[in-house]
Amino acid sequence: MSTTYKNVFTQGAISSEFIAQAIAKHQSKTTIGAHNIFLGQVRADTIDEKVVAAIEYSAYEEMANKKFHEVREATFEKFDLTCMHIYHSLGAVKAGEICLFVFVSSPRRKVVFKALEYVVEKIKAEVPVFGKEIFEDASYQWKVNS
Repeated sequence: MSTTYKNVFTQGAISSEFIAQAIAKHQSKTTIGAHNIFLGQVRADTIDEKVVAAIEYSAYEEMANKKFHEVREATFEKFDLTCMHIYHSLGAVKAGEICLFVFVSSPRRKVVFKALEYVVEKIKAEVPVFGKEIFEDASYQWKVNS
């Protein structure tokens, strides 16, 4: 039997409007004392004298969504969170654009700092999302997580 998991993927860059709307939904909740946000942005790294212009993200979506769900559940078990949002880009994201958005809320400020670091580290280590760095000269290489 197949389970359907929430789709955390967006096509292309994650816009500031999308981020603002996700945050705004929580501003009237009176049980929340703190929010914390992580925005992963594509860097224009120089690798072997070539500059990264974009990263093209790909994933086996069903497997990756399942893993994102597991990371989310593990984070809720470990920390006293009110809510959490995770979104990751698929497709091409240009240098300077946002490719990962994680948002956590809790009654307490110290919790959101620890929880956000925990969830981002788990995503980087465990979720099967792959990035192909596209250089300005149109050559490419597979990204090494950093």
